[in-house]
Amino acid sequence: MENQFSYVTKLNIMFSHLERMDINQMVRECKDKWFNQTLTKVNESVVRIGIVDGEYHWHKHDNDDEFFFVLEGQLLIDLADQTIELNPNQGVTISKGILHRPRAPRKTVMLMVETSNIIPTGD
Repeated sequence: MENQFSYVTKLNIMFSHLERMDINQMVRECKDKWFNQTLTKVNESVVRIGIVDGEYHWHKHDNDDEFFFVLEGQLLIDLADQTIELNPNQGVTISKGILHRPRAPRKTVMLMVETSNIIPTGD
């Protein structure tokens, strides 16, 4: 499904429990403009890293909430009637069913928490 967009989305779980993650190394090695990698599974949810620059498409998740937390850079999340601005150490949960479009005016690193069966590009 992700092939219709120019995003790199890796749904495999990269790290097992008790395995240390080096986010700085992942950021240094990333050459893609919009990259998502599942880091680990926590119960029925996953934690993903997003290393992004530019716009994602408008989409929604009918059955899943989605949490975004910015580590560095800036993430703007457009909604129908407002834009939520997230800077380092800020986060927001987008409720299921809400049409949204994440975009990053410059290289941004974020963590996302969502259910393990979510379709990242939307329903």
